Amino acid sequence: MSMEGADSGFAASADGSQNQSPSPRKSPPSPPDHEEKTTHIKFLLSNAEAGSVIGKGGSTINDFQTQSGARIQLSRNFEFFPGTSDRIVMVSGLIDDVLKAVDLILSKLLDEFYVEEGGEDPRFKVRLVVPNGCCGGIIGKGGSIIKSLIEDSHAGIKISPLDNSYPGLYDRLVTVNGTLREQMRAIELILLKLAEDLHYVQSVSAPFPYPVVGYNGMNYASNGVGGKFQNARSQNKEERSNSVTIGVADEHIGLVVGRGGRNIFEISQLSGARIKISERGDFMSGTSDRKVTITGSQRAIRAAEAMISQKVSPVSER
Repeated sequence: MSMEGADSGFAASADGSQNQSPSPRKSPPSPPDHEEKTTHIKFLLSNAEAGSVIGKGGSTINDFQTQSGARIQLSRNFEFFPGTSDRIVMVSGLIDDVLKAVDLILSKLLDEFYVEEGGEDPRFKVRLVVPNGCCGGIIGKGGSIIKSLIEDSHAGIKISPLDNSYPGLYDRLVTVNGTLREQMRAIELILLKLAEDLHYVQSVSAPFPYPVVGYNGMNYASNGVGGKFQNARSQNKEERSNSVTIGVADEHIGLVVGRGGRNIFEISQLSGARIKISERGDFMSGTSDRKVTITGSQRAIRAAEAMISQKVSPVSER
């Protein structure tokens, strides 16, 4: 899935937030004694927080990239971490540059969403996205490493169990709770551990690996992909993006979606296609069939159609 960087259009996301300067509350920058390694970190933002980070016309995200030297990318406004309505921000570059960019982002969010006039530094949460296979390096034997991270940073650190509700989801959420200074220390320690993990370093090649499907949690009908999916750089006709709409009987649409959207997520994951289902009452002309729009390469569309047919045909033939 493509992600929006500073050179992308932000029309769908920019909310007119002003490009405020970083807070004086900001934690001090990390000392430049880390090994010159490139790395990345992903964490979740609400749509409102994402709009704040992007800024009007992309001004804030451009400014943060210039100040830090890191690259900042955001999933699009319909690309959510599975099971949430939160977008993903990925910051990549040298370790110190990444930490500087994260500090700028969290400082801005702290000012806009958490600070009250005259109040003390509040404690708030940031949820990091970490591959399941890398979490052991943060936990340690008998929890020894995570205990030391908590003691060093004074932040609360909790690692969620892997959610098996979504086929193809291999990431866990690491929630860091504390003041900005405590969070930044914890994030620095976690990032240094992850930077030693070859699997984590290689995972940067897929900044938004989750398939976009026409649902958000249980509310799959009202949060479809929308708009056109374009891949103008593709030269191969077989791989060029197309869109096909098929009809599925209204009473059978639940078989395509599955409980909590699991079936449609799995179909999209396995086929590589994006799938959107029309609202209730929005039927193919002259029928009572719901519209199922499949977008992707011809190969992906054919695979998705076959899988949808497999879900529906046993019931249709009765």
